[in-house]
Amino acid sequence: MLTEAVKVPLVDTASPVWFDGTLLPSGEATLHVLTHSLHNGGAVFEGIRAYDGRLFLGKEHFRRLQRSAELLGYTLPWLVDDLQAAAEAVLWAGGLKDAYVRPIAWRGSESVTVSAQGCRIHTAIAAWDWPVETALGDGTSELRLVLSDWRRPAPDTAPTASKCSGLYMTGTLSRAAAARSGHDDALMLDMAGHVAETTVTNIVLVRNGRLLSPLPTCFLDSLTKRHVFDLARGLGLSVHEGTVSLDDLDAADEVFVTGTSVELRPVVSLDRPGKHSTWPVGPITTALREAFRALTRAHA
Repeated sequence: MLTEAVKVPLVDTASPVWFDGTLLPSGEATLHVLTHSLHNGGAVFEGIRAYDGRLFLGKEHFRRLQRSAELLGYTLPWLVDDLQAAAEAVLWAGGLKDAYVRPIAWRGSESVTVSAQGCRIHTAIAAWDWPVETALGDGTSELRLVLSDWRRPAPDTAPTASKCSGLYMTGTLSRAAAARSGHDDALMLDMAGHVAETTVTNIVLVRNGRLLSPLPTCFLDSLTKRHVFDLARGLGLSVHEGTVSLDDLDAADEVFVTGTSVELRPVVSLDRPGKHSTWPVGPITTALREAFRALTRAHA
């Protein structure tokens, strides 16, 4: 079974933090216990990889951060270029090369009422040393999934297109349950019982040389998946998004997940009541993983 990627408190390992425009030592970047987003789940955030000290898809991530904030009813007080420069400053200040960068924005402590009237919007960027090889073995470890009891919410019940902190609670519950049952992660369905995603990554099926992935109607659309799709097209593969059933998953030749934290990793099994499905680590998954790693290391 996979071990957790981070074992020590991040405050002890993170580089200086960019906090509302100022670089601070990690331990000094603090907030009040009455912070609105802490109580009401209204923070928005991103996860960005840095390869050889350079942000990968940085502007795309910061644009999505802006969109997430707008979906939650507030505007970031910084432009995309400002945030990009701030993230680069954090990497430089920490001397980081292969790193994980976490921008976050939130409503402050001026009020804890649900309406959040008058709350200041804060923004911070932290980063820490987290190469995929260190966090996930050699980056090729196989995933064993279990079907979650929790489902992703319908898009008319939550701002599902945003990367909002409040939407991650069901993922936390599902991942914890998966760990207790000896699995690496959980597969989550949508409200209609169709395949959605895992707790933090988008899932992709391969069948007859064709890629199929669920439409991101009730979960976050992965920027990394979009990049993988471009790589697939470059290899002459067709790509399709649509409704994906558990039967479709069973019939797949290969299955993999993709996201910033894991890049691209094969799925080899899924456990659900009365059924155990398995897949090999096939040639398309292998080729896409190698293409992704070659491109990010050469042109990060």
